[in-house]
Amino acid sequence: MSQFEFLDTLAAMIVAREGADPKESHVAKMLKRSTARVAKKVGEEGVEVAIAATQGIREEIVAESADLLFHLLILWHKEGVTPADIQVEFKRREGVSGITEKQSRPEE
Repeated sequence: MSQFEFLDTLAAMIVAREGADPKESHVAKMLKRSTARVAKKVGEEGVEVAIAATQGIREEIVAESADLLFHLLILWHKEGVTPADIQVEFKRREGVSGITEKQSRPEE
């Protein structure tokens, strides 16, 4: 098993729970919410990772990172994005410096 196969496993679990009762499944509950609400949850989890990192608490960094990835995968599913899509994007960037890649993006 590759180190990132767990993302595919988690994504498949999210798909499987999509039709579950939102009263019994956190995934189903999150998928019933608006994309904006799920995105807010992803942001909250990201902040919690950052706080844990600034405090240097490894166990909390790990736990909050798991929460962040979980909710990010829910957001991806809502938006029709798969871990394979992200892998393709990383492959596209492979061998390109981060500075060069960022400069190639349209100005915001």
